[in-house]
Amino acid sequence: MVTSPRCGARTRDGTACRAPAMHGKPRCRMHGGAPRSGAPKGNQNARRHGMYTPDGRAERHQVKTLLRTLGSF
Repeated sequence: MVTSPRCGARTRDGTACRAPAMHGKPRCRMHGGAPRSGAPKGNQNARRHGMYTPDGRAERHQVKTLLRTLGSF
């Protein structure tokens, strides 16, 4: 255990994490070395609600234009 590689993460006070790193990974289980930890691979975490898709932007633009024209009456 003493010779096992240590986690490369830093704690809040700036010192190194002293926990052993997970097998084949540079971090311990609490800093991202656990299986399936972290963000999804690719762009999966960016697709959540569709608010910023081209269709969503076009729809918001149409609604804003309609509200502007109705507000002038």
